[in-house]
Amino acid sequence: MAEYSLHRTVAADAVPQWDDGADVVVIGFGAAGACAAIGAAEAGASVMLFERNSGSGGASGLSGGEIYIGGGGGTDVQRAAGFDDRTEDFATYLKMAGGPCADEAKCDAYAAGALDHYAWLKAQGVPYKGTYLPGKVIEPETDDTLIWSGSEAAAPFRHAAKPAPRGHVIQFTGWGGGRKLVDVLEARVRALGVTVVADARALALVRDGERVVGAVMRIDNRPRFVRARKGVVLATGGFVLNPDMLKRYAPLTAKIADPIGDKDDGSGINLGMAAGGDAIHMDQFFVTCPWTMPQLHAHGVFVNIHGQRFINEDCYHGRVSRFMIDQPGDRVYLLLDSAHFDRPAEFARMTIAATGETWEEVERELEMPEGTLAVTMAFYNRHARDGRDPLFDKQPPILTPLDRGPFVALELNFQSSYFSHFTLGGLRTSIDGAVLDRGGQAIVGLFAAGRCTSGLPAWGHGYSSGLSLADCTFFGRRAGRAAAG
Repeated sequence: MAEYSLHRTVAADAVPQWDDGADVVVIGFGAAGACAAIGAAEAGASVMLFERNSGSGGASGLSGGEIYIGGGGGTDVQRAAGFDDRTEDFATYLKMAGGPCADEAKCDAYAAGALDHYAWLKAQGVPYKGTYLPGKVIEPETDDTLIWSGSEAAAPFRHAAKPAPRGHVIQFTGWGGGRKLVDVLEARVRALGVTVVADARALALVRDGERVVGAVMRIDNRPRFVRARKGVVLATGGFVLNPDMLKRYAPLTAKIADPIGDKDDGSGINLGMAAGGDAIHMDQFFVTCPWTMPQLHAHGVFVNIHGQRFINEDCYHGRVSRFMIDQPGDRVYLLLDSAHFDRPAEFARMTIAATGETWEEVERELEMPEGTLAVTMAFYNRHARDGRDPLFDKQPPILTPLDRGPFVALELNFQSSYFSHFTLGGLRTSIDGAVLDRGGQAIVGLFAAGRCTSGLPAWGHGYSSGLSLADCTFFGRRAGRAAAG
């Protein structure tokens, strides 16, 4: 099959025969592909859905099943918990979370449509218990619905938009609710009569002039030519498992060692680029270390190898972790006192680097220059006693003095501690999922959704849990409908 390449389209007149076809062809069966297939089928199109694995899942199936939802005065569970979430605040937060990479049109579209999308998810059979779980959690091990899953209550976000919890987690006890979410969506896909073909890998797109009209798929170890009468939707994930693409586009990921993905090798991005699509924000990635497990550690202070703070620790754990990776050297330290220390989660692979009866002793044990870490902590504690953080505007109750010895510094080493990560860059798309070229023009017949695009979760420093599933389910539906014509 050397004659076919992800990096080169096949001319329609070179296709020997069409082996199969449908109005809409979807490639990838995670949540984005499932929602694209549902959207196209609900619009009356015939749909074929191809998956390179033996079953559905993708990166969505590895997630916690959490979707970022708000606006419109709040969902039923937000209102029950006492939160009135205005669309304007929701949109503002989304744009701030996207930072310099924000697609404001997508932010506005999602903020306006999120409540209807929530109702649509429920209509597909996605269960929500409807209860609120306060506190700072990474992923609830209970079956509660609503959690704080971003930096909504932290500076600078809280100054621009009224804070509200927006993480809506599928009813599931334990970790890994994403698998249940994909199962629910798969059941709906099959109920709509979508033809699902597993163990099918995309080799190339087929183009007739400027229009994408199909795909070459590897099925049963030979190429099959599948015609898309109306459109092809790419939903193949990111590129965190492609070392060459990481080295080229996101070299900073070389500092960390725990990628999260399922066949996320950039195939869909390369297919889209071969057809003329523009790939944007390819340097961006999400990263997190589960340093808030146990929750007591959320009260700690982070310093770099020079003993300097660099972030308000009341932010979302992923935002804090992303700022860690920007620091010099190969590690950072989490500082705790005896009132807030507990054994770190084993899988986090955080180690005790230093202890002492005073911060000066910790400083010496870390071999930092005199008057660095100790001065940092003296300044922090003096203001924390007054409920202030002049440097980063950290807020109570996370803001608290660390003045009860003995003291400890936990080491988070970028290579040996657990820093899970995935890519955020991808194909440039319209709000309806059309793949755009560098001039902003749509590639006729080609659409994309999910992590192979640059969508709502576009900036690693502003990521919030649930943005990926919000993006792939909402804009996956739109891509499917648009592809159906």
